[in-house]
Amino acid sequence: MKAAVLVKEGSAEQAFEIREVDKPTPSKDQVLIKVECFGLNYADVMARNGLYDPAPKIPSILGYEVVGKIVEVGEDVDKSRLDERVVAFTRFGGYAEYAVTAEQACVAIGTIDAAAAAAVAVQYATAYYMAYDAIQLHSGDKVMIHAGAGGVGTALIQLCKLKKCEIFSNAGSDEKLDYMRKQGADHVMNYRKNDYAKEIPKILKEEKLEVTFNPIAGSTFKKDLRLLAPGGKLMLFGGSERSGKKWGILSTLNFLRKMGLLIPISLLITSKAIIGVNMLTIADQNPQILKRCLEGVVKLLKDQKIKPHIGARFQATEISKAHAFLESRKSKGKVVVFW
Repeated sequence: MKAAVLVKEGSAEQAFEIREVDKPTPSKDQVLIKVECFGLNYADVMARNGLYDPAPKIPSILGYEVVGKIVEVGEDVDKSRLDERVVAFTRFGGYAEYAVTAEQACVAIGTIDAAAAAAVAVQYATAYYMAYDAIQLHSGDKVMIHAGAGGVGTALIQLCKLKKCEIFSNAGSDEKLDYMRKQGADHVMNYRKNDYAKEIPKILKEEKLEVTFNPIAGSTFKKDLRLLAPGGKLMLFGGSERSGKKWGILSTLNFLRKMGLLIPISLLITSKAIIGVNMLTIADQNPQILKRCLEGVVKLLKDQKIKPHIGARFQATEISKAHAFLESRKSKGKVVVFW
């Protein structure tokens, strides 16, 4: 089979090669999927830049989500799943014409558009876990969503809007502000022009936020904590502020310095919570959580309660362009790659 293989860390232009590799064989509790398309996630960019520890050693095949048809099943898997069209999580290996994964990591999608199905896997399931599973949102809750024009950001805006929250969100261009408004954000900010940590208090006056959803970390971490009301929760699910910095360990140390030291007792005194989210770790330790989140977002998609935005479609031979586009922060919604 063909696969887009990561052969070198660093710039997207030189990182990948399309190679012929052995087709994987499913173990007893796995299925083999013939892949229609796979999605890109910012963790892929971090892995390409050598900043994502769980990533396999080079040469490797990245990819956390695929859409396709089950063409082979392991001995413990019900044969009725053969020929089922699914969206599935993959623990890497998704950038290929065939991918294996655990049976319970697959959810049937019928005739749903492949790109839309790919969009609801990692990004919508991550958003669903944070907004619907790990915490309880209530009508009128004030929430801050960083990078609201990205894949997870889009999902969070739509999911929080379903809960009737008041949504604050930021992005790096005025075009993206219009996009976030259309998704349901009530207050939008361009972080290149305005500091959200100053703008939000102007709007809220004496009130504060119930939740912040933060994939950036670094300098935003302490700002978010200060914006939270007692009982507030900081959902930390990434560290994109570290990405793209050229100075290795020095950049990492500066990234950590900006986050500062946290004394746990201060969370008790202020009644605030910090919840770290890594869906790969959750999938390893408790796959049932992953399954119910994926089932939840597929149901919302079928019921037309969510509408993924496909920001760009690429062919597998354009994998370097796709990565560069995602890393550029010019993308909105989901970037999907087709064979």
